[in-house]
Parts: sequence; structure tokens; C-alpha cells
Amino acid sequence: MGDLILVRHGETEWSLTGRHTSWTDLPLTRHGEEQAKSLAPLLSGRTYALALTSPLTRALRTAGLAGLSGAVPDPELHEWDYGGYEGITTREIQLTRPGWDLWTDGVPPGPDGHPGESPAQAGRRADRVLSRVDAALARDTGDVLLVAHAHFLRVLTARRLGLPPAEGRLFQLATGTVSRLSTEHGRPVIAEWNRTA
Repeated sequence: MGDLILVRHGETEWSLTGRHTSWTDLPLTRHGEEQAKSLAPLLSGRTYALALTSPLTRALRTAGLAGLSGAVPDPELHEWDYGGYEGITTREIQLTRPGWDLWTDGVPPGPDGHPGESPAQAGRRADRVLSRVDAALARDTGDVLLVAHAHFLRVLTARRLGLPPAEGRLFQLATGTVSRLSTEHGRPVIAEWNRTA
């Protein structure tokens, strides 16, 4: 059985400054593009039974610069919907909501089409993605690759390990990195995390 390879997109202006970025479609910074290019050696030499990417520019561009051809955009891989906190930093939020934490306190609704997501809602979406991952891995024809966003990939990792979605808080994920989820004695495990070239 293959591994599940997770790629967080390269740096954007908002990831650099800590602004919550879900649906805002930002390009990579120059450094983010270099990060993406540097991932190519870490991703080459593998056979992928399935390669999916978020449909947002930062993920698509990361996939392309990393040399991944044929990755299919999947809207289920978009970032956690931050609702009314889109574009705002945690520090700014805590000025009006002291002690606020995304993983426990949630977000207020945003503009039309962006009601925000709870950890449970993001977890259900991650479970749907993992269902596709499991089907592809069951064919035993290679690894599965996902190119997406920090908070969503953290939720997905928690779900893969059998943890509640909010336990994604335990897995800090840097921009422009590769992580690998594998199995040991039939159980899912983290084999590599935040790997860079």
C-alpha cells in the first residue's frame, strides 16, 4: 500500500503576515515560488495513483512549479472557510476576543457564500477526501498526493490518525513543505513532517 503525501503550498503575502486566507485567491510570493520549485526532488521518483490539488492559485502554482503534471483540482481541498475572519490575523481577532482559538471557538459568518466552518465541518470534508484517498490506495498502484492548505491539511491529518478534527491543532505545518502519512503494523502514522529540500 502506498503513502499519503501532503504538500502545503508555498508562501503568499498573507501566509507571511499570518492573515487567515481561505477563499481569497492570492499568488505565491517570489520566495513561495522558490519553495515550490525546491519540492520537485522530494516528489519525483514516485508513482501517484491519485494527485489532487486545491483549485486556488497558490496550490495550483505550487503543484506546477514542483513538477507535478496531471494533478486534478478538487474543491474539497480548499482551505478552512474562515468566514468573517478572512484576511485578519489571530492577534487582531484577540483584541476583541481575548484568548480566541480557531480550533475551539470557531469563526463568525462572512460574506455570502462564506458562512465559516467549524472543526467538525472541516473534518467531514476531510473524511470525504480520505474516502477517495483510501479507494486510490486500495488499488495498490502508487502513492496519493494532495496539494492544499495548512489548516485543512492539519484537520485531514488528525482524521487520518483517528483523532477528532480539532486535534489538527497539534500539527504545525509550514509553507512549501512535504509531509508523508504512512502505516506501521496496519495503523496510520506520521512518517515525515514539514520536510523541505
